[in-house]
Amino acid sequence: MKISGRALAQAALGGFLVYAGVSHLTVARQEFQAQVPSWFPADPDVVVLASGAVEIGLGAALLTAWHQPNRARVGMVAAAFFVAVFPGNIAQFTEHRDGFGLDTDTKRAVRLVFQPVLVGWALGATGAIGATRASLRREKPQT
Repeated sequence: MKISGRALAQAALGGFLVYAGVSHLTVARQEFQAQVPSWFPADPDVVVLASGAVEIGLGAALLTAWHQPNRARVGMVAAAFFVAVFPGNIAQFTEHRDGFGLDTDTKRAVRLVFQPVLVGWALGATGAIGATRASLRREKPQT
């Protein structure tokens, strides 16, 4: 049985998310708190715990959703999650907060570039864009 590059990318992202989620709940809890914006109206520890649980769930879904349309749905949700947490990365930069070795503005700025990469990884590895387009074409009313 041959495993596609797309499937490997999906599994790698799933594993990454499970690892990151477990880290949220355990060894990197304080580090992740540096990414919670000071203006966000919730306890940073609660935000870190909740986002860790979401990451574990998304990672598990990516590791088990191998058929369309579920695969695309999981990819879209993962991409939306990466977009939703992006303000935390921006806050870490604008508030000059250290975390994960990001102890200079340059390092924090470089980190910002990688969030769109995660969005693209989620969409590309799951075929979300193509599957969504195909679904929309099938649902168009005939004229």
